[in-house]
Amino acid sequence: MTPNLKYLHPYPFEKLAQLKQGIIPPVDKSPIVLSIGEPAHITPQLIKDALLANLQGLSNYPTTKGIPELRKAIASWLTNRFHLPVETINPETQVLPVSGTREALFSFAQCLIDPTTNPVVIMPNPFYQIYEGAVLLAGAEPYFLNTVEDNHYLPDFDDVPEAIWQRCQLIYICSPGNPSGAVMSTAEHQKLLCLAEKYDFVIASDECYSELYDDENNPPVGLLESAYAMGNTTFKRCVVFHSLSKRSNAPGLRSGFVAGDADILGQYFQYRTYQGCAMPLPTQQASIKAWQDELHVVENRQLYREKFTAFIEILADVCLIEKPPAGFYVWLKTPIADTEFAQQLFAQENITVLPGSYLSREFAGLNPGLNHVRIALVAPLDDCVAAAHRIKHFINTL
Repeated sequence: MTPNLKYLHPYPFEKLAQLKQGIIPPVDKSPIVLSIGEPAHITPQLIKDALLANLQGLSNYPTTKGIPELRKAIASWLTNRFHLPVETINPETQVLPVSGTREALFSFAQCLIDPTTNPVVIMPNPFYQIYEGAVLLAGAEPYFLNTVEDNHYLPDFDDVPEAIWQRCQLIYICSPGNPSGAVMSTAEHQKLLCLAEKYDFVIASDECYSELYDDENNPPVGLLESAYAMGNTTFKRCVVFHSLSKRSNAPGLRSGFVAGDADILGQYFQYRTYQGCAMPLPTQQASIKAWQDELHVVENRQLYREKFTAFIEILADVCLIEKPPAGFYVWLKTPIADTEFAQQLFAQENITVLPGSYLSREFAGLNPGLNHVRIALVAPLDDCVAAAHRIKHFINTL
């Protein structure tokens, strides 16, 4: 076994199960699970129809690179969504389909990191747990950037010492952020791009929540968009990760892609010919239909807006709560310890939320997830409304 396994932390949902163990919630209150970011809206019919229409593809081995039609659909979507000139993205060299961005975010670090050079990988704190696990198993040292309210829940690159930048091989960023929904600006992207050029590291931009945003006229900016605007037209040192899970309510499809720097993707492709899970042909055909359609995505955003509006309106007079600019999480401050809040809320109201401290690490004398819970508004509207009333009642009892 690799000795690096011993550095892994228990996964947040393992810790949550232990926190709830032995507690019997009230049987007269139906369970409402708001802890996991699993979309529950209906998967669009066009995706299901494409899957069924292409089941004959199960008789063929898929290729790691995917079919040209899928790569072209992805390149076209990137170009349109992020206001890039036509043919800026080369579908042959700058797009690679992946079986969900979870495995891609993990394997990318295994491919990129040279463990013999005392490497550092920088990431936000709190963070998607795959980042840390990928870094530890790749033999690198994680360096955390605390994202706190005073900095609008965004990473402060000025806080990173020179010595850390010099050892940095990779930085994970997540915009819109998980769990805060905070969105990085073009200026923040470009500041990081200048640092990457100076210190020679790669930026892995997790943009899986980019299509869930509040203002229909102000979608979150993407890293490739920011890079192109500053003259980095080949996206040097930039790799973005996108998924159909959140955008198209298809987490079980396991369909996403990476795109960006052709040289990096060429090496990552070589790695994936040995390691990666090639996307089945029916999934590829369904993915083409998903990337080519925006109507279902617009409707999806509206469903989340309705839930945020109703949820926040109910809770606004008992706690500080604001609608995030993007994502589907409420990053709620708790009046008591986050673990105690989550445990008592389950015991009294049969609602499951995730303690914020399970998503973060203590770093530089601070655990930025403490005294927060992450609430995923993925359940149907009626359940979110019921949950808000129960949470309000619970807070009033504290």
